[in-house]
Amino acid sequence: MALWQLFSVSAKVVGVLSALVVAKGVVWLVNLLVVAPRFDPLRNLPGPDAPPFESHFNEVNDPDITPQIYHDWTTNLFGKTFRYQGYGKHDYRLMSFDLRVLSHILSSPIYEKPWQTRAFLGRLLGRGVFNMEGAEHKAIRKLIGPAFTQQSVKGMTPIFFQKAEELRDRWDALLSANASTLACTSTEPSGTTPTTLDVAHWVSRTTFDIFGLAGLDYHFNALHDESEEVYSAYRRMFAISDKASKWRALKQLYLPIAEKIWVADEDDRTTQKCLKTIRDCGMGLIKAKSDIIMAEKLDFSSEEKDILSLLIKSNLSNDPSNRLSDTELLDQLSSFLFAGSDSTALTITWCLYLLSQYPDIQTRLRAEIMSAPAPDAAPSKRNSTASVSSTSSVMQADTIEALPFLDAVVRETLRVIPPVHGTVRVATTDDLIPVSHPVVLRNGKTIHEDEHIRIRKGTFVHIPLEGINLAEDIWGSDAREFNPDRWASLPAAAKSPAFPGLANVMSFSFGPHSCPGYRFSLSEIKIILATLLPQFVFNPVEGIDIGKYNSVLTRPFVRDQLASGGIQLPLNVTRYAD
Repeated sequence: MALWQLFSVSAKVVGVLSALVVAKGVVWLVNLLVVAPRFDPLRNLPGPDAPPFESHFNEVNDPDITPQIYHDWTTNLFGKTFRYQGYGKHDYRLMSFDLRVLSHILSSPIYEKPWQTRAFLGRLLGRGVFNMEGAEHKAIRKLIGPAFTQQSVKGMTPIFFQKAEELRDRWDALLSANASTLACTSTEPSGTTPTTLDVAHWVSRTTFDIFGLAGLDYHFNALHDESEEVYSAYRRMFAISDKASKWRALKQLYLPIAEKIWVADEDDRTTQKCLKTIRDCGMGLIKAKSDIIMAEKLDFSSEEKDILSLLIKSNLSNDPSNRLSDTELLDQLSSFLFAGSDSTALTITWCLYLLSQYPDIQTRLRAEIMSAPAPDAAPSKRNSTASVSSTSSVMQADTIEALPFLDAVVRETLRVIPPVHGTVRVATTDDLIPVSHPVVLRNGKTIHEDEHIRIRKGTFVHIPLEGINLAEDIWGSDAREFNPDRWASLPAAAKSPAFPGLANVMSFSFGPHSCPGYRFSLSEIKIILATLLPQFVFNPVEGIDIGKYNSVLTRPFVRDQLASGGIQLPLNVTRYAD
């Protein structure tokens, strides 16, 4: 056959194949946009309307506006269970404030985190517990369990105290330096001149240091010097993630391979360098710690209490065929670092912000902390009002845990501003979801209590964590107000066995995917607050309005300064004068 004939045949084959690909694409697109939506069971559910290719992502994801929108949708318009548009009318998504619906979804193995979410988290954190599903996720939860028991967390509290006191001392030094600078012009008494501090940044450095020691037995020393290479790598990487544009977010979700081939930009290349730095250091830490433990001939009763040691010991106790590789161990630690450091720092930051907005509550909490009895004194000799504010290390974790108003303030902070605004699940098969509140369909029919909503495979379900935390029918008419006293007498709905949440809030989620480190986080938050409040008073900075920005976690920013100032929460800090 002549060469030109071969080219002609090849061209015809390529043409036929191209036509088949185009035809298949057209069929897929027609099915996606026209056919499938007509048979979507969510089509008849109530919910907000929009043009065919518009979405309601802003309405359901912006924590600055969602409280009012959720109130309007659930109270005035659609009821507790409805649908909204994802990427358009072809992408109806379910949202529900019905506790029975949420319990079903969060407890059922049918519903998983979408592959897009798992791919995004996996890109930054590896294949950790937060982006695993099914039997693999269950096995990881069992493996990491010993690292987060109440006893294990208590063993880490000396580190919490140590770093909380370092933060206190750094702030005290900054206040002294500021007072010295202003001494010639200020008429304020010595030590009471306000100093503006970005508490978000400082608290983040503290929790990062805490996880370095408690999690890895590694000194980041971020409170004193932010130049340590692993700390810097994490910070650069998360800063890039926080500022991501919509195009970049879509690229990371749906085309993660793009940054490795033809459209990698400077942020992509920086992220890859950061990941390499983190992995190189992490693998070295795991090998060194494993060698130490193995040299002890598997003496699992040794004194190491850091999470890495506990994970390695738990892993070695497993059947060899079920053990994690060093890479898989590192992925778990990276996940814990993100969840345990950033989310905890944000809760503390938002708590200090709320206390600055409610000075009476701040004063009352400070008084409780300072009047707590010193636990080391014998009962017969102890002054019942002995102050422990001079050094928080005197106050042991059990004493802090027993402070009722501190507990109420922390829970109320987690309720009003949860670190995670919402989460998403996807149905892996068709399902029937039971409801406990009627759903009035668009055709006039009603799905009654104990009946079911049909949902098809592939449908996304939005879990409004903040929305449930602020629901008036659960918390009362003042649900959106910061009121720690509500925890002294919770409404029946909030303490009902049907409430799907840990610690009576949705902030730690619920079910198999609930936060495994919630005890760690709560203890750390309380110890840091109990260390700072006896020493400092927190007030708003005049003329600065703080907003909430949802970037995986709910972060603070100064309005009109997000692009230039990034994530921050400045407060005026002064020394407490008794």
